[in-house]
Amino acid sequence: MTYKIAVFPGDGIGPEIMAEAIKVMDCLSSVLGTGFELETGLVGGAAFDQVGDPLPAESLALARASDAILLGAVGGPKWESLDYSVRPERGLLRLRADLDLFSNLRPAILHPQLIDASSLKPEIVEGLDIMIVRELTGGIYFGKPRGVRILDDGEREGFNTLVYRESEIRRIGHSAFQIAIKRNRQVCSVDKANVLECTELWRDIMDQISSEYPEVELSHMYVDNAAMQLVRAPKQFDVIVTTNMFGDILSDCASMLTGSIGMLPSASLDGNGKGMYEPIHGSAPDIAGLGRANPLATILSVSMLLRYSFAESDAADLVDQAVQVALESGARTPDIHSAGLQEVSTSGMGDAVVAAMHEVADGL
Repeated sequence: MTYKIAVFPGDGIGPEIMAEAIKVMDCLSSVLGTGFELETGLVGGAAFDQVGDPLPAESLALARASDAILLGAVGGPKWESLDYSVRPERGLLRLRADLDLFSNLRPAILHPQLIDASSLKPEIVEGLDIMIVRELTGGIYFGKPRGVRILDDGEREGFNTLVYRESEIRRIGHSAFQIAIKRNRQVCSVDKANVLECTELWRDIMDQISSEYPEVELSHMYVDNAAMQLVRAPKQFDVIVTTNMFGDILSDCASMLTGSIGMLPSASLDGNGKGMYEPIHGSAPDIAGLGRANPLATILSVSMLLRYSFAESDAADLVDQAVQVALESGARTPDIHSAGLQEVSTSGMGDAVVAAMHEVADGL
């Protein structure tokens, strides 16, 4: 079977890390016979520079027609002076909203080879494996009214609206509970129900959903406490489900427990399993073109793509195992490098993973 994948390299380091993900897919084709039809499109700042729109109609059509989407990164200081409506990030938000990619899965897994790269003590993070389920198409990032207005006294006031419908909360809740069933059967719902009525509703709906999953333990935590607990005792968590903005913040916090934000992939899924896959890090324009970017989050996003959209578990396992072997060999990009190990470039890390894929496949 051949899968059609829309490839959006994006901005900054996006094209560099995407090149390494494509190496991995090419290797899967030769080793396992997995077929990919890749078509590249424009999104973000690169799209604005060429056509004046961060999500051109052609790119949206490509995304709709594909079986899955693989994204690099978007944005950067170069475009910050643009009107809000055409900034690179608006293209990404429009893509998520148009495809109804409401369930954002952000695993935070500490690879044992990187335990010394974590910002916390080894005994606190050893064996860490958390799944953050972030609602992605609602909340304060999409709520209306929004904007900046001038008050009667001439002072400017910015305003955004936090809003969630019951149906939006229910579907992300079911997504989290269904994932928990396949893991350690624990869900922690993170909110701010003590001061925000919107998340008081969130908590109420999560309690209702919980009755449909008696085998899963549900707990609640305020977001400020959750941030503290992530750096105090992160292994208490299995699945965290939370709002768009809280998930955005907490997943970046969790990334440093694993050693580097360059290690974390993500999946954004619709109700039928079609998804967009991307690293959670940004475009890092300060290191673009220098060969210093870590491509492993993008490569691991390919693994998630195979697992969640195509049910190709063998191919996904091969990629995951190859990343472990590459790390075990001592290959490290600058963000995870330490004394005594081999510092490699972006392409060097991709080559190390591909070599490991052949090694693992030969041993099967």
